[in-house]
Amino acid sequence: MNLNLDNWKSFKIGRLFTMINGKGITQEEIEDNKGDFAAVQSGEENNGVMGKIDLDYCKSMNYSFSEKPCLTVARSGSAGFVSYQADGCVVGDSAKILLLPDSVASESHYLFLQTILTANRFKYTYGRKVTKEKYLDDVIDLPVQHNKDGSVFIDMDYEYSDDGYVPDWRFMEDYEETLHHKLLTTRIENRQVPDLDVGKWKEFRVGDLFDCSNGVMYDNLIDESNDNTVEYYTSSESNNGFEGYINEYDEKDVIRVPSLTVGSRGNDAVTYYHEGNYIANQNLTILIPKEPISQYAMMFFATILYQEKPKYSYGRLMSKEKARDSIIKLPADSNDNPDWQFMENYIKSLPYGDRLKG
Repeated sequence: MNLNLDNWKSFKIGRLFTMINGKGITQEEIEDNKGDFAAVQSGEENNGVMGKIDLDYCKSMNYSFSEKPCLTVARSGSAGFVSYQADGCVVGDSAKILLLPDSVASESHYLFLQTILTANRFKYTYGRKVTKEKYLDDVIDLPVQHNKDGSVFIDMDYEYSDDGYVPDWRFMEDYEETLHHKLLTTRIENRQVPDLDVGKWKEFRVGDLFDCSNGVMYDNLIDESNDNTVEYYTSSESNNGFEGYINEYDEKDVIRVPSLTVGSRGNDAVTYYHEGNYIANQNLTILIPKEPISQYAMMFFATILYQEKPKYSYGRLMSKEKARDSIIKLPADSNDNPDWQFMENYIKSLPYGDRLKG
């Protein structure tokens, strides 16, 4: 289904959701009052769930909880991180609960809106906390209901919007349904994974293994692919950095060979593998191997380079020069060269390694 964002309208979050502020709850309380009810705080790990607690205890303490499905949003720490809790949850003081009206509170709607709200997370970086007033006053764009003649439907009760727009709940359900797919399987789940033995790895300079270059800026993105388009990638951490397609471009800007991209400008050191035939934007460094390296080995390398990310917090950018001069440790062969074959074999040995294109 085509999302066609141009036809979406703006809604205040507070016109869609009821928010419940969290209250203090500690890890010790969870340990001392074990149960089967999810306790959520601000962390991203395990969908924000810090443990399972007894619901009756939460009620006795007058903690903030929902026994209905809900979303949670982190107030601080991972501020703006949104999780879906299918069985409800209790939230500590670093998280908040978001509830849709019962008439539209389906799993499909929650999951669709979780994605939209997550796109707003950038507003809460650099120490800005999520407050109830600020968050509910924020605005998100959503698909809206239309009349049979194609005109936008206006609700004279103005339930969701001062302009009378009504979210297209049916579209959200249908879109989520299109995302359901057969689960991936693998034939190597029980294969023995080789020991990495990191202590024997050697140091290598990235620029000695890869040619490094900068991406370029393009503004003319389109939604659909055709024979004359190329994929365009940015430093985003989602969807491998894919941003859209370009149909007007300079041929010299197209990367035609298997390569890696390394992000900067907020997503520094985020590293992805690309088969080729794409354009990278100016916030990416492109790494092209100086000698042939398999897809599997390049994915191994990308994972290692990604571990440089903590070095580039607090405004430090991973420029092309810093990527080129980065020193990382890799498995080495008997000649002290990178052991690309070991890296390939390691990736192939992992569950779902057989699902990668060779």
